[in-house]
Amino acid sequence: MRGRLGSETHVVHWLYVAIVWATISFASLVWWPGCQTAGAAKKLSKVQRLACLGITGAIRTTSTGAMEALVGLPPLDLVIQGEARSAAHSLWSLGCWSYLHLQRGHSCILTGLQKSDPIFNMRVDVMKPVFNLEPKYGVTMLTRVECSTGPGTPAVKVLVWLTDGFGGDRGWGLWAICKQKAQYLSR
Repeated sequence: MRGRLGSETHVVHWLYVAIVWATISFASLVWWPGCQTAGAAKKLSKVQRLACLGITGAIRTTSTGAMEALVGLPPLDLVIQGEARSAAHSLWSLGCWSYLHLQRGHSCILTGLQKSDPIFNMRVDVMKPVFNLEPKYGVTMLTRVECSTGPGTPAVKVLVWLTDGFGGDRGWGLWAICKQKAQYLSR
């Protein structure tokens, strides 16, 4: 192995795992059957080999498997298959999976996963998110005249904040004042 600076190898390893793996495995559920061919596996192995050479600084005759073991990277085709399995199981758990052909195409990854271990046939504790975007507060904008001549503090128990750009005993600037708590916020 050639001499390398320690921090460089960690950076190359991090960049490869964080960016290249994420880019290659994006939407792997859709295209993972294509990486089962020998040609695709060879191309993925070339990408992984370049990364391993950059991380380890090894000479080019070093085997890819040895560098992967040294760096702790699993073969890229297995990473893609794992990502596809995880995505398929997540979709199935949420009830968003439909089987077209059990033993062909994209569905066979989930059927194979469920046959390998019965635990994958169990539903998981997942809740679909529900968003309530209605505000739990109300805002009433009064002019300076309405504030001084209006009914004053509302009958409901609320906090009344007054904002103004004024000069007073606290100086000039933008102020927010809460009547009930005697709090001042300035900017």
